[in-house]
Amino acid sequence: MRTDGNDFSRREFIRAAVATAGAAATLKLSAADTITLPFENGQRPLVKYPQKRPLIRHTTRPPQLETPFSVFNENVLTPNDAFFVRYHLMLSPPPPGLLKPTSFRLSVGGSVKIPLKLSVAELKQQFENVELVAVNQCSGNSRGFSKPRVSGGQLGNGAMGNARWRGVRLKDVLNKAGLGAGAKQVTFNGLDGPLLPQTPDFIKALDVDHTLDGEVMLAFEMNGDDLPWLNGYPLRLVVPGHFGTYWVKHVNKIEVLDKTFDGFFMSAGYRIPDNDCACIEPGTTPAKTVPIRRYSVRSFITSIADGVKLKAGAETLVKGIAFDGGSGIKEVTFSPDGGRTWREAKLGKDLGKYSFREWTIDFTPKNAGALELQVKATSIKGETQPTEARWNPAGYMRNVIETVRVEVA
Repeated sequence: MRTDGNDFSRREFIRAAVATAGAAATLKLSAADTITLPFENGQRPLVKYPQKRPLIRHTTRPPQLETPFSVFNENVLTPNDAFFVRYHLMLSPPPPGLLKPTSFRLSVGGSVKIPLKLSVAELKQQFENVELVAVNQCSGNSRGFSKPRVSGGQLGNGAMGNARWRGVRLKDVLNKAGLGAGAKQVTFNGLDGPLLPQTPDFIKALDVDHTLDGEVMLAFEMNGDDLPWLNGYPLRLVVPGHFGTYWVKHVNKIEVLDKTFDGFFMSAGYRIPDNDCACIEPGTTPAKTVPIRRYSVRSFITSIADGVKLKAGAETLVKGIAFDGGSGIKEVTFSPDGGRTWREAKLGKDLGKYSFREWTIDFTPKNAGALELQVKATSIKGETQPTEARWNPAGYMRNVIETVRVEVA
């Protein structure tokens, strides 16, 4: 059942803040409270944070939490309590006092005709409320599989999630403010902050045309409930088809600029080689880089994990998910023999071009032995997955054909 933002009380926020700040010190982990990701030095603790089930913790301050991959076999929508968490700055998540619905305000300024200050309640009342199902994926999702290894959080495949977002169109808010004649980009800042003044604040920018496309959203709900605290309560930016670096959490300041924004997290951070594959040969340096862009097409088997034993002659329903940057999924094919032969899978319900698309296929292994199960998706615009993983220095945008190794007995 959907709740009103005012029901998330100051007392609940304070309890959540204390629990989060003290999680590392107070939780005693046992062997059962760990998970081992399938790459070198892959052991991680499973930790329960406020409003979350136990998630894979990569760092404590700020909290970086990955969704256990088995969650993606539960439902095409990722439950709020299992949705991954990514922060950049030490003062994250922001303290409860800054997020109180009675005092929180979104400011819209810069090169506009009418500066605005809006509460979440005013956003809900003054603008049309809209819904969109969309995947949020971290730029470094699956980075831990990079070979050779790269720096940064060594994530498995769980730094992604699919949710039904509810909010208002950014376009409508900007139109109410009225863009200046020379408007070029729009920046977004949230209430998380750096510990030291010399640390760059986390500010992202989008071109004006993108902000006015009618799809970018200021969201206050996720899967029918208020945003979880660790996923941006009370307001976050939703940028469909684009990596999570643009999905600013706890967003409280929007500024329209008449120039290209040159802040650190646009001009230096989250950049990729400027070529079609966003890749280079290991050991080389890209001649030119650009800000990271839309998702590449990806697909996964979710119902069978590496190392599972299957029975020869027994029919197995294999299922999984696929998605891309917004053209939608045209086809998913499955291979039981390491890519030598392929069969087309059945696509599930279409929840929209930005959503996970479920797929299923029946599979009956005939003979005992080792098998490599693979899955490959093709988007409506014709993009598919490469057989070899592409490499870049930041470990971004992995979209190789994934392989699950099983034993048949």
